[in-house]
Amino acid sequence: MPFLPITKEEINALGWDEPDFVVVTGDAYVDHPSFGAAIISRVLEAEGFRVAVLAQPDWRSPKEFARFGRPRLGFLVTSGNIDSMVAHYTAARRRRSDDAYSAGRKAGRRPDRAVIVYTKKIKERYPDVPVVIGGLEASLRRFAHYDYWDDRVRPSILVDSGADLLIYGMGENQIRQIAHRWEKGEPPSQMRDIRGTCCLIPTVEYSPGPAVDCPSFEQVCASKKEYAVSCRKQQDEQDAVRGRTVLQKHGKLLLVQNPPMPPLEQEELDAVYALPYERMYHPCYEKEGGVPAIEEVEFSITHNRGCFGACNFCSIAFHQGRAITTRSQQSVIREAESLTRNPRFKGYIHDVGGPTADFRHPSCRKQEKAGLCKGKKCLAPTVCPALEVDHTEYLQLLRKLRALPKVKKVFIRSGIRFDYLMEDKDDSFFRELVQHHVSGQLKVAPEHCSAAVLDKMGKPHIESYQRFARRFYGLTKEAGKEQYLVPYLMSSHPGSTLKDAVELALFLKKERIRPEQVQDFYPTPGTISTCMFYTGLDPYTMQPVFVPRTDKEKAMQRALLQYFNPKNRSLVLEALKAAGRADLIGNGPNCLVKGDSKSHGIVKTDDRSNNRKTRANKPGGGKAGKGNAPCNRPKRNG
Repeated sequence: MPFLPITKEEINALGWDEPDFVVVTGDAYVDHPSFGAAIISRVLEAEGFRVAVLAQPDWRSPKEFARFGRPRLGFLVTSGNIDSMVAHYTAARRRRSDDAYSAGRKAGRRPDRAVIVYTKKIKERYPDVPVVIGGLEASLRRFAHYDYWDDRVRPSILVDSGADLLIYGMGENQIRQIAHRWEKGEPPSQMRDIRGTCCLIPTVEYSPGPAVDCPSFEQVCASKKEYAVSCRKQQDEQDAVRGRTVLQKHGKLLLVQNPPMPPLEQEELDAVYALPYERMYHPCYEKEGGVPAIEEVEFSITHNRGCFGACNFCSIAFHQGRAITTRSQQSVIREAESLTRNPRFKGYIHDVGGPTADFRHPSCRKQEKAGLCKGKKCLAPTVCPALEVDHTEYLQLLRKLRALPKVKKVFIRSGIRFDYLMEDKDDSFFRELVQHHVSGQLKVAPEHCSAAVLDKMGKPHIESYQRFARRFYGLTKEAGKEQYLVPYLMSSHPGSTLKDAVELALFLKKERIRPEQVQDFYPTPGTISTCMFYTGLDPYTMQPVFVPRTDKEKAMQRALLQYFNPKNRSLVLEALKAAGRADLIGNGPNCLVKGDSKSHGIVKTDDRSNNRKTRANKPGGGKAGKGNAPCNRPKRNG
């Protein structure tokens, strides 16, 4: 099956008078099921609609949005796989120099706030043509939200963009319902009852019914306490079984979030992944070297959706949801067999994962009827007594994939939940993970060591990671292999003081972990941690939370995590003094950094050990960790 048309000439060649839908995306056109725009396009095609793709249009040229002429039904707009502001800026608000979702990594091919800009440009050109928005950027900004880059609360993206309807979450079933009702003459602006969507209704037209009232846009702008209340209410209703309609006034308009769309059943998910994707970027990008984002996913397989881990800084729970949906083993194996027929395949399946690789079933039995527990987590701060841990079916799947002809290795790169794994009394999966599925390094995410900080992150305490690490290296030794853990670490999360950062530095020194990179907390829309960052309150306790805010304090916390780097020496000295831990400056075995003759009467020496590559988390050494990306980037999980 060829790529969908991207030019007027291609539409004409197909014999179409016009497309039914134009899908506008901020990413380059990659026809692969790891790209949301590709899934939605192929789902619509399978429903019998004609779909054209407008990838990375030049928003400065009004003609771009008229490339295909007026679509018969309308436009579907997404910023792409990630929020456009995260794509463009680092956690320090510095402009990124490249973009993996653009040809040749060239930055600047989508605007800031792409969903808003694209929708407004479409409305300028075709004022009466409906626009439906979706994808991560729209989903996470569906309510009034704190915007880190503007440092203020912005209204719902539906208000800002002027779109007719918003799809949140994974949108296959929503777009099917919308498209068929649209086809029958019902405009999206009047579709007010579709689950997994948000609409704007004049307050005078709304018929009261069972719903959760959030503080209004005006209230959350005026009061951080009201913002925290709003955040908790929104998070608590993101369950397809027990979630209710959520309302939030914006002036004379009422934002209505219908309850979440139930996750796809296994047969439905299998069907989505069986659609005729080209599994590659469009050939038009070849002259620029292709689209780098394909490299991570071309020979990787997604087998699940959702994450009941639900870390506070991660957007997955608010977007995909906490309920786990999985593809059948047969579906995954068929995809693997198709990979082996790809002429570029070298025998290595790079990943069999998802938001969390080793989740293949619900965390407990009651979810089907009662949903996931409101205001509670399955794994943190301690494991729920009702948690059911079983890797048997995932292990069966991996064994079948390993046995396929032409498959040399099957790796797991999207990350596992070490705390979940340690609850499994059967260590068969752990043993085979170490023996067969680690490509030299295994990504895990302890994030911090301070119990107070981990509680604010919604993560398990560090003892769980320590037990896991000891077992991992024990099994690695038994297997006669040399492979290492790559621990993700985060500095400056709400709740993390300088003293907590010092505690983490001491932990890293003790465990012989020397991360090459660390990630500052990034306040992205729609997360509990971002609410804490903005309000200084924990929305679940309403108690104050310390928040590192100044660039200097963030730099000191980050430097402490790489205390061994000579470039960080002055910042580490300053941080230790500010934290009241000057005792860690000097030549003692527990010291983090050598002192100098001026401040401590210590003779300055050439600390060659600071330049030595120390292997991480293993007696005698282990490879240094690689750090992590913003939490709503691909391959990042809690």
